[in-house]
Amino acid sequence: MRITPWSLVPLCAAIAFLFCLSAVAALEIRLVYVGSTDESAWLGVMQGQHEANIQGQFLDQTYTVEAMTPEALSQSEVPAAAIIAAGDASALQSLSEAVPGGVVVFNVTADDDALRQACATNLLHVPPSSAMKADAVAQWLQKNPDASVEAWAWHPKFVKYAARDLNKRFLRVQGVAMDDNAWAGWAAVRMVAEAVIRTQATDPAALLEFMKSEIAFDGQKGVPHTFRDTGQLRQRLLIVEGGKLAGEAPVRGVADTTNLDSLGVPSCQR
Repeated sequence: MRITPWSLVPLCAAIAFLFCLSAVAALEIRLVYVGSTDESAWLGVMQGQHEANIQGQFLDQTYTVEAMTPEALSQSEVPAAAIIAAGDASALQSLSEAVPGGVVVFNVTADDDALRQACATNLLHVPPSSAMKADAVAQWLQKNPDASVEAWAWHPKFVKYAARDLNKRFLRVQGVAMDDNAWAGWAAVRMVAEAVIRTQATDPAALLEFMKSEIAFDGQKGVPHTFRDTGQLRQRLLIVEGGKLAGEAPVRGVADTTNLDSLGVPSCQR
């Protein structure tokens, strides 16, 4: 086979990429989880850590997650790249106010609309808000007025957009099916990992800024996930009837399926 100069370009690019990776200093990324470790959100965080460390083997990055109480966190002198919190709206609001402003706090359980409209600068909401879920149901009912449905963030039988693979991975490693809170915990860790890879930094303020302004996260729902100025993660929702998947929202024929801001309040209302 005759080798031409052009045929060497992909090989050279690959070698250059690997060389750049080898030149990057090792990074240790410490995350803190605040919440019950008996809940599915914790399993999602563990799955996210597991996958981040598999990826990190090739990038010389190591991820650790430490479960802590708010009191222990306030006394800790070891900095965290991000905090992942499972709790109610009041606890989340207090936590976001107690930590330094440049450290992101991920809400992975609460759907309160008022919490989003508080527009805390360091509080990012992974689960869909109550308003997002209500809008998704309302869109579905415009085409299916006799249906009795709910809007979920995730479903263990979701198979599109590589969701089948995520569900299989989670079930294999964690031993249970992935639900909404587990998906949110997984997504929070994976977004931190994406921010670290893109910024090559562990500085909390840099990671927070990247996630608020640049991230386009693949949550396995077929569209890039970005954050609103309320801190809410834009995302497709799943329509569930009787526990079974019925469709997705934004609902085709009712709204533009790429317009994720058709679900919920799109921005801070001050």
